[in-house]
Amino acid sequence: MPILGADMTAGTLVAWRKQPGDTVKRGDVIAEVETDKGLIDVEVFVGGVIEKILVTTGATVPTGTVLALIRKEGEAPGAAPPAAPPAVVPARLRISPAARRLAEELGVDPATVAGTGPDGAIAREDVERAAAAPAAPRAEADRMARMRQTIGAAMARSKREIPHYYLATTIDLHRAMTWLAEENLRRPVTERLLYGVLLIKAVALALREVPELNAVWRGGQVVRSEAVHVGVAVSLRGGGLVAPALHDADRQSLGDLMRSFRDLVQRARAGGLRSSELSDPTITVTSLGEQGAESVFGIVYPPQVAIVGFGRVVARPWVVDGTIVSRPVVTATLAADHRVTDGHRGSRFLSAVDRLVHEPARL
Repeated sequence: MPILGADMTAGTLVAWRKQPGDTVKRGDVIAEVETDKGLIDVEVFVGGVIEKILVTTGATVPTGTVLALIRKEGEAPGAAPPAAPPAVVPARLRISPAARRLAEELGVDPATVAGTGPDGAIAREDVERAAAAPAAPRAEADRMARMRQTIGAAMARSKREIPHYYLATTIDLHRAMTWLAEENLRRPVTERLLYGVLLIKAVALALREVPELNAVWRGGQVVRSEAVHVGVAVSLRGGGLVAPALHDADRQSLGDLMRSFRDLVQRARAGGLRSSELSDPTITVTSLGEQGAESVFGIVYPPQVAIVGFGRVVARPWVVDGTIVSRPVVTATLAADHRVTDGHRGSRFLSAVDRLVHEPARL
């Protein structure tokens, strides 16, 4: 069961896409699991033949649980190490005895009830509301409530454990927007670029100059990543958000990055993300878009050590060669882990992003 973030402790096996005897290769989708982030496709990371399935559909197991055994190519059948099927792990609920008895009387599954008590504890009133709610809307509301609780738990942990520092800078987008308008005139409508892709690519390239921010914190120490996998925060239509990774964002052309971004957003909102896309991000970029605030100061998402925010593009007076002109600008912010970097390195990173945005043709 893959670990899809610091806030995930277990997942439910929904379906197997492969069966014993099937040949698989690295990257193949082998199963589908349900988490608080939605339905996720689980990929395999070794090639071979599926020898044995250890977890049946419907079972909820902790992250890290072995789901199946894969016999590598060239190994004899039965060579894979034995492993016992895990037991189904019940949800760890905080619920009062009175609320539990009432749930049994009304036929309400406590696991589907969003608690409003201290630390999300379920009270009698929560059970009564759940019993009175229409079935379909209630299920969707419960899913969203679990997602909000999951996000809240991860962010609370981040603020408790990570000593954040924050930096901000304002970037003049005149040159980037001018170049983008001219570039899009040369492209088919379906292949035109959004300015946000320029910002993502600039972040990815800036991490080559300040690689300390392209890392995760594990086992009490920082582990740098050679690959740049930029997680992009995607708001979901029903509420909540996910931040799947754009793999190797620094190596993709702007056109390829645009296609990858559109595909990622579409699958995130349709429930078709892959496990690697949620477990691989080495840094996160969040943008409030055209309707948002002018600045966003994010919270680092463990085990990552930094998050970059971009606010709404606005027109502001700007001094150019001693003359005041109107320019489109965006506020870029950095929230980072002070155990890993400091303001000097963070400032260098934001300066690199600024410089790269001013050279859009080289992105």
